[in-house]
Amino acid sequence: MNAGSLHKSGRASTRADMEGSVKAPANVSVFRSFEFSDKDFRRLQQMIFDYAGISLNSNKKPMAYSRLTKRLRQLNLATFGEYLDFVESSGDDEHVRFINALTTNLTYFFREPHHFPILVEHLMAMAATDPLVVWSAACSTGEEPYSIAMAVIEAFATDAPPVRIIASDLDTDALATAARGVYPLEKLESLSPQRLKKFFLKGAGAQAGYARIRPEVQRLVEFRQTNLHDGPWDIEAPVAAIFCRNVMIYFNKATQTRILARFMPLLRPDGLLFAGHSENFFYNAGDIFRSRGKTVYELAS
Repeated sequence: MNAGSLHKSGRASTRADMEGSVKAPANVSVFRSFEFSDKDFRRLQQMIFDYAGISLNSNKKPMAYSRLTKRLRQLNLATFGEYLDFVESSGDDEHVRFINALTTNLTYFFREPHHFPILVEHLMAMAATDPLVVWSAACSTGEEPYSIAMAVIEAFATDAPPVRIIASDLDTDALATAARGVYPLEKLESLSPQRLKKFFLKGAGAQAGYARIRPEVQRLVEFRQTNLHDGPWDIEAPVAAIFCRNVMIYFNKATQTRILARFMPLLRPDGLLFAGHSENFFYNAGDIFRSRGKTVYELAS
């Protein structure tokens, strides 16, 4: 139905004529549209920054509408203003739902594959009496930490390599998917047949079309919820390597610098930081990290 449909008050809506309003996407089946003014969006931008440090661009207004309207329907609310009031008054549970809806979890196995040979060479050259720790700091649905686990199993030629992987994310829904370790087969298309056979169990019957990560890979990874922007980090130093890829682009420069400064005391003196291909920390954190090339960084001093 269009913007002329009835909302919960029974009055014909004229929201489509309101300045700054957003219609529901045409390909989404809805029973009504929701008032979402530019003022509402600016308020939403400030809230997601305050809660998670995410700087949401002005062109993300349709995305925010699309992702949050399901929650408005569940709560039987007519406007985004009402929903934002509800988020602010409801505490942590609704904050988590709000953050989960607005975070992006684009990832795949062995993304930016040039990083993994650098990582395993780095780990194998390190002397350690305890298992070396690798932190996947924005692990999303688990593809990155499981890729790290597969790479170190291959490099050390054992299912029990001297490596622990801590995988964290802000999004609790993504973490739940990661902990299950079950993926549709199309998500595994970037893997070679050899890796698919060695590291996954294909489903049958009701689970046909899915595959589960093998237990020997899964037990190398420990999942935790962590807010990089705020609060304590449950990460024990020293860490041999930090993967923080394709997440810093969502933070402003001041937040990036503050997070990078918090990474510094966690890393071993010879530790490495792996960044995303579109991220460059040279200009805002050159006194903390220096580039080794290929979006890999080491401590500047």
